[in-house]
Amino acid sequence: MSNDADLMNELHWLIDMVQTIEVGLVVLDRNFNIALWNGFMENHSGVSPNAIKGKNLFEEFPELPAAWLKKKMESVYLLKNRAFISWEQRPFVFQFKNYRPITGRAEFMYQNVTLLPLASLTGQITHISIIVYDVTDVAVNKLQLKNANERLEHLSQTDGLTQLHNRRHWQECMNREYERFNRYGDPVSLVMFDIDRFKQVNDEHGHVAGDKVIQHIAHLLSQSLRETDCAGRYGGEEFAVVLTGTTAEEAYHFTERLREKVASSAIQFGGKSIQVTISLGICGMDDFVDNESQWLACADQALYQAKQQGRNRTVIYSE
Repeated sequence: MSNDADLMNELHWLIDMVQTIEVGLVVLDRNFNIALWNGFMENHSGVSPNAIKGKNLFEEFPELPAAWLKKKMESVYLLKNRAFISWEQRPFVFQFKNYRPITGRAEFMYQNVTLLPLASLTGQITHISIIVYDVTDVAVNKLQLKNANERLEHLSQTDGLTQLHNRRHWQECMNREYERFNRYGDPVSLVMFDIDRFKQVNDEHGHVAGDKVIQHIAHLLSQSLRETDCAGRYGGEEFAVVLTGTTAEEAYHFTERLREKVASSAIQFGGKSIQVTISLGICGMDDFVDNESQWLACADQALYQAKQQGRNRTVIYSE
């Protein structure tokens, strides 16, 4: 009799554990009808075990990704092996609201899910168990860390004043495009430009006004770029742009549009209107360019020639 009592006690404890454990437990038969639905699932779905037992999971929860989940389950039946679903692969399977105070910003519960084959006494896989783990805290912390790292990376690559690439990151872009040209031979052009008589702006209006002028030029430049282009503040009032898939002649159309846009716009500061122009130099990638430094030097030389020729103009480098 004591053995029977022990078995009853063990069964009672087991049932109690299944109902109170802080993970979701669902058992389905071969037709996806629910054989077990524990307390965790009841608490988060609002559906009691008695109300849902024997009913089809996918009919009761039409928002489930049925085709995808059934395919996962079929592989568990077929291979007689467990399968895992990570929150990083799919944030959740069951769309449960997140009520945890620590991670209140997450709308839904992030879940890791295990699909487990359950065999009968004859060894046949007759049922499948779905185990649902609430990993909201872990997921939110990881996502926040990822966002923070991305923000830090962005800050390390960005010029604070203009929000363009800083010089170091821009040079990395330029070096990549130089290597790409050597590998594939696609056209690419380098543009260097600066603000004409910028010292005069600082002397007449002050350095704060000078910063506003630099920001204004950066804004006009950003509006003119394609996604594949790479623009940066090279230093002071000097800017640099790598135009991918662009010959020197095509780059000339870009620089002239930008030059005209700058010349025709004014910056309002301290009740005054400040008007500036820019001078630009272009160096298209060609046989005479032996390395990245020479490419940069040629674009810089073309910019110097634009200054010498009277400013507010574009010059294309030629040997």
